[in-house]
Amino acid sequence: MTSVSPAAENAGITYASAGVDVEAGDRAVELMKGAIKATHNSSVIGGVGGFAGLYDVSKLLTYKKPLLATSTDGVGTKVAIAQAMDIHDTIGFDLVGMVVDDIVVVGAEPLFMTDYIACGKVVPERIADIVRGIAAACSVAGTALVGGETAEHPGLLGEHEYDVAGAATGVIEADQLLGPDRVRAGDVVIGMASSGLHSNGYSLVRRVINHAGWALDRQVSELGRTLGEELLEPTRVYAADCLDLARTFPVNSGQGVNGFSHVTGGGLAANLARVLPQGLVATVDRATWELPAIFKLVSELGNVPLADLERTLNLGVGMVAIVSPQAADAAVARLNERGLPSWVMGTVSADSDAIDKTGPDYVQGAKGVDGGAVRLVNAYA
Repeated sequence: MTSVSPAAENAGITYASAGVDVEAGDRAVELMKGAIKATHNSSVIGGVGGFAGLYDVSKLLTYKKPLLATSTDGVGTKVAIAQAMDIHDTIGFDLVGMVVDDIVVVGAEPLFMTDYIACGKVVPERIADIVRGIAAACSVAGTALVGGETAEHPGLLGEHEYDVAGAATGVIEADQLLGPDRVRAGDVVIGMASSGLHSNGYSLVRRVINHAGWALDRQVSELGRTLGEELLEPTRVYAADCLDLARTFPVNSGQGVNGFSHVTGGGLAANLARVLPQGLVATVDRATWELPAIFKLVSELGNVPLADLERTLNLGVGMVAIVSPQAADAAVARLNERGLPSWVMGTVSADSDAIDKTGPDYVQGAKGVDGGAVRLVNAYA
């Protein structure tokens, strides 16, 4: 039996001895302040450290019927890669991308965001790196980071473990709202390239890598860098590009953007089906793009069936726009001019009994939405 000295017994139990370092949390806030403030605009009221973030929404008075859009998400098991590599300043892009790019799907401008970090032990420099990444991604999206929380959970999370989550709020004029009711037969489906795996399917990817016995520092010729560097590639943030496209080709013009689909968990077909109305089917031609090397690698290393890849990973397409046929060529040109590789990948038509609806190449409805359908055809280029 372990003996306890009288001195130790009399000292009592403190918050610090229980594993929570309040001073470390304060130091982390000081280290991240500058990055957070860099995302602020004239609408942000107050500074860092308040109980609530304040955002002046006076501009909503100019709207006829403003609708608020909100979204929340996390990064998933990709954080395990960041922790294993001890690189924490990129994971913020994954968090912001997962949140704000869900908001722009309806055409809404993401106004502000908050974050939450739970960790086993507050290491100020590590927490500051995470928040700097979140702030940098918010700047790319044009979104203010107005608040957040760092919670130390000793005994629940390991000393070097953490998880991140966030939420954002945006606004859209009611008559500019994008969605299934805007999509028509004849519309064109445009694919926007992903930057890699983004932040979905890492449970599958990590299982494949572990099964193959590959280390994160392994140099992979097909990738042109180490495996870890590829797996940690930040999620591309599409918000600014999508908003620019929607404003350049407005929905009410009859020759504009009618919808977006953010390709996250569930893959391309399932997420695209969510933004189509019943009775329409989008036919997507796989031959219009080549699978990036990382997806081929996962497929080969794990002998993963194509159907499983397609319903788990983005396979090179991170966002989709559905536009009227008159705007298709100009929309693709606009996205490419902004440095976002994009291409026409399919068309929307009326569903019919002539279409083969058996097998994994046909997906109708997904994630609780009983909407339209997506049909994948041909082989990847």
